[in-house]
Amino acid sequence: MAAGRLTFRNINALAPMVRVGTLPMRLLALDYGADVVYCEELIDIKMAQCRRVVNDVLDTVDFVAPDDRVMFRTCGKEKERVVFQMGTADPDRALAVARLVEMDVAAIDVNMGCPKEYSTKGGMGAALLSDPDKIEAILRKLVSGVSVPVTCKIRILPTLEETVALAQRIEKVGVAAIAVHGRFKDERPRHPVHCDYIQAVARAVSVPVIANGGSLDLVKSYEDIEEFRCATGAASVMLARAAMWNASVFRSQGLLPLERVMQEYLKYAIQYDNHAFNTKYCLCQMLRDKVESPLGKQVQAAQTNAEISEALGLQEFYRQTEEQLQTRRDALQSSSLPSSPVVDGGVITMAVKFERREYPPQITPKMVLLEWSRKQRMEQPLYETRPQDRAFQSTVTLDEKKYRSSLWEKSKKFAEQAAAIVCMRVLGVPEGRVGDKDSDLVCKRKRESRKNGRAEEERRKKLHVADDVLQELETSEQRVVMKTGSETSERSAD
Repeated sequence: MAAGRLTFRNINALAPMVRVGTLPMRLLALDYGADVVYCEELIDIKMAQCRRVVNDVLDTVDFVAPDDRVMFRTCGKEKERVVFQMGTADPDRALAVARLVEMDVAAIDVNMGCPKEYSTKGGMGAALLSDPDKIEAILRKLVSGVSVPVTCKIRILPTLEETVALAQRIEKVGVAAIAVHGRFKDERPRHPVHCDYIQAVARAVSVPVIANGGSLDLVKSYEDIEEFRCATGAASVMLARAAMWNASVFRSQGLLPLERVMQEYLKYAIQYDNHAFNTKYCLCQMLRDKVESPLGKQVQAAQTNAEISEALGLQEFYRQTEEQLQTRRDALQSSSLPSSPVVDGGVITMAVKFERREYPPQITPKMVLLEWSRKQRMEQPLYETRPQDRAFQSTVTLDEKKYRSSLWEKSKKFAEQAAAIVCMRVLGVPEGRVGDKDSDLVCKRKRESRKNGRAEEERRKKLHVADDVLQELETSEQRVVMKTGSETSERSAD
């Protein structure tokens, strides 16, 4: 850091990697010695729809899509060293996204090097390399429009002269650094990196150049990072696959055993509620050729972070962390939330929690609400539930109005019950709690229970009579058999 502003000279950085560069991997890389970490490429159209949410349970800042997916999650530990990379082909949209996240990141980067279709669609990623005017327009808009440094990451062009010319044009816009992946657009990781191209760019511009693409042949340990820097003449080095395979490559003390690295990664994934499929993907990338080992097969078979924790021997850590997070949720939910109805975005909300012990056996708020709606000749209630951080919140729609508890529940079922309670309390419908005035459903259940009880008593009486008759018949048969046996014995003696 220089005067509170991120510097890109003499740094080792975690490169942006799709599906890998999420919060757990970034924090792990920082622990092992990375100076700067890039998030995975995030598309501007998706990010522009997100809302910024402070997550008090995880102590993070989340950027949440309309479907409640967390597109980008960050925390205070990385705030001064995380670079937000976006995929964009539109200057105005790029600026809107940059302004959305700029207070929570250290810099903004534009992806101009990814050759894969998901990035090049719509003119993003490596597609920008053939449109220098658009590159300049995007970067100029960002440099003048945000308060944090702006950088970009490019691939090399067909000739050295074209590559240098593009880098010089980018420099004039006012970027803080240029990352150069030393491969052509149609080359893949199996192809050797062109250090000479990176070196030519580093000599031609005055801003820091970050060398990228050395993981295949050149960088396998911490000592190799400096050799790659020297070979390219770059100010800094950015690592992708070498860090993905073993993030401890950033350690000046040397590589750590893979299983330990996997465990430390998983701890962050658990602490920050990382999606299990993403956690599993990253662990499988670390395993590489060992993915078919017993450990690899166990990780692949896992469907939840709890099952992944079991594979890596972190069951107790998982249990304790989940308890801590739940305690935090409960404390936050119990803090001065309004108990009277509040309209939130067209949804009527109350701070209501479902407590099973408050209701008679085999009676639930959902059942009571359903029975009431049938009696009123309404369409049956419809429930829509969303998850977040292993908690659930449900909205019930009845008679074209929506009801929801402002509290989060531990399961989908409990969340739906809480929504049903809110609906009934707002409508003034008896919800069937123990000690409350009986609802129609509770009365019906009691009548059925009494009716069933009487029927059961009659059945038992009939069975008792039948047992007496059967016992009498068996006694009579025994007498006949004994008499017949006695007569036969007498004849045999004769």
